[in-house]
Amino acid sequence: MNEKILKNTVLSCWIIFAILILVHGFEAIVLRTDETILGENCINKLFGILVIFIVLRLINWKREDIGFNNTGFVKSIFTGFILAICSFLISYIAEIIILRNQGLNTRLGIFTTGFSLTGEAAVHTGIGFILMCIFFNIINVIMEEGTFRGLFYNIVKTDHSMRFACFFQAFLFGVWHIVTPLHNLIDGDINIAAFVGLGVGYIILAGMMGIKWGLLYRMTGNLYAGMADHFFNNCIATNLLHVITDTGTDEMMIVRVMIAQLLSFAVVLTLWLRRKGAEE
Repeated sequence: MNEKILKNTVLSCWIIFAILILVHGFEAIVLRTDETILGENCINKLFGILVIFIVLRLINWKREDIGFNNTGFVKSIFTGFILAICSFLISYIAEIIILRNQGLNTRLGIFTTGFSLTGEAAVHTGIGFILMCIFFNIINVIMEEGTFRGLFYNIVKTDHSMRFACFFQAFLFGVWHIVTPLHNLIDGDINIAAFVGLGVGYIILAGMMGIKWGLLYRMTGNLYAGMADHFFNNCIATNLLHVITDTGTDEMMIVRVMIAQLLSFAVVLTLWLRRKGAEE
């Protein structure tokens, strides 16, 4: 099994990915746990973590081989959080300025809610919901960073270039997020044209984020900086800290996320190119 997986690395990753996204889609579209107290990140993310351990055992790798190192944790977590805080601080300010220029009063609110492309998401208050949100988002980043930047990247780079491996895992990460607009399409919240547009947009945006976190992995030698930035994006900026106006909540969330991700991507890419240039 070790030889089969590492001999056909791209195909092996596609097979693993297909299994994972089927479970992801089944949970979101059939079980609809996103409409329950659990949230959609529960079953498919725990399943994904199990798959990571199974694959590592099959190919005789340790968790350190895919970026879960015992050293560098604190420094990398700090780096990731600083990157996220600075980029989202700018994006929140930009979002508030845009809304106020439209004549809207704005304020910040802290409560839990799921991300929705249509702007309709259940709102939950209370410390219990906040703690659950934090917990499930930790599970989420362990699974997604461990799978895409950890497992897929390292498997593929055994017989392909690091550049190809980075772009490949980022592309899969983009496709992974197709489930969200597909869910909205099935529910009738968007039409086919909107689904295609959102699907392509998601592949590009999530793919760019995947490249950014892949570069952070290559620069730090572990997954923790990417995990911290990923956690802040999902938990704080989309689930907990909201911009409220007289007409709704998080009406420009996608703009907020795009500004922050473009800024942080530019910072990481610049640091990567400078480091690469210095090495040459």
